[in-house]
Amino acid sequence: MENLVHLDLQQFIATIGYIGIFGIVFAESGLLVGFFLPGDSLLFTAGVIAGSQTLQDTLKIKLSYPVLAIGCFLAAAAGDSVGYWFGHRVGRKLFKREDSMFFKKKYLIQAETLYAKHGGKIIVIARFMPFVRTFAPIVAGIGVMHYPRFLIYNVCGGFLWGVGWVTAGYFLGDAANAYLFPILVLIIVVSVLPPGIHVLRDYLSDRRAKRAGLTRPDPGTKPG
Repeated sequence: MENLVHLDLQQFIATIGYIGIFGIVFAESGLLVGFFLPGDSLLFTAGVIAGSQTLQDTLKIKLSYPVLAIGCFLAAAAGDSVGYWFGHRVGRKLFKREDSMFFKKKYLIQAETLYAKHGGKIIVIARFMPFVRTFAPIVAGIGVMHYPRFLIYNVCGGFLWGVGWVTAGYFLGDAANAYLFPILVLIIVVSVLPPGIHVLRDYLSDRRAKRAGLTRPDPGTKPG
């Protein structure tokens, strides 16, 4: 199974090439349909392929590190910008929309909560959080963050995420390929952990609030 998983991802990358990689990065960064796409693992694995001549010969594909890094950065920044303007134009109508295969309102609400707490910094932080990164620029647009300010966070986040994952995979190259499956599992766990902790914290906080509300004495009741 281990070999199957990372071989399938590598073969998938070899099949879609640059255009497919940049398209997925663009979609996951700002289109509602992209929230389920495998951004982190895709970027890292593409970097591994670019850094391994052996893999490129086996998969019959040539990936240039500079082209890959610059292309992923531009696609990520462009995707977030599209997400921002989509949120700016559509606005609060999204919160009334029913869930579908390509839209989950809970991720939008989660992104809004994080945005309210962290402000513009969430545009950078969300890059490394699956699901949330798709909705964060949309929420920024809904919240009417001025675009020049948004663009600064967007460029920083897109660079750290797009170039960062590709670079990590590239410099590890063949060494990472030997342990690709556990590395990808670790990437997924680390990516999902922050939003998971946030959701758990909110859940426990709500539970405590409800419990306190149930046990709090009626202020109109006089002690006996």
